[in-house]
Amino acid sequence: QVQLVESGGGLVQAGDSLRLSCAASGRPFSTRTMGWFRQAPGKEREFVGGISWNGGSTRYADSVKGRFTISRDNAKKLLYLQMSSLKPEDTAVYYCAAMRAMATMVVATAVNEYNYWGQGTQVTVSS
Repeated sequence: QVQLVESGGGLVQAGDSLRLSCAASGRPFSTRTMGWFRQAPGKEREFVGGISWNGGSTRYADSVKGRFTISRDNAKKLLYLQMSSLKPEDTAVYYCAAMRAMATMVVATAVNEYNYWGQGTQVTVSS
């Protein structure tokens, strides 16, 4: 089992940067693809980006490509999402998640491919 706790959310202005963190406990963290998702009010949860277990593969939603960067520190069991050039449309609750399959270079984008979720952290971007 993997327990996930996000932090780092907050209220920022358009154009600002913010870094989210996700702390994992339990195991295995280091052998799982990890993802970031977000959900805005009245909208479905959507894939933001993901990183394979060894960091060798990353994948991003088109809406954040070039602005967001995912990284991980397996020794510390931490996942990060560096967000820059934030826009009001980035406002959402951000969730980290661990993919069901292990030891794969695949970074899935579907919600149902991830079976462990954090509680979420709110990011609000004002214009």
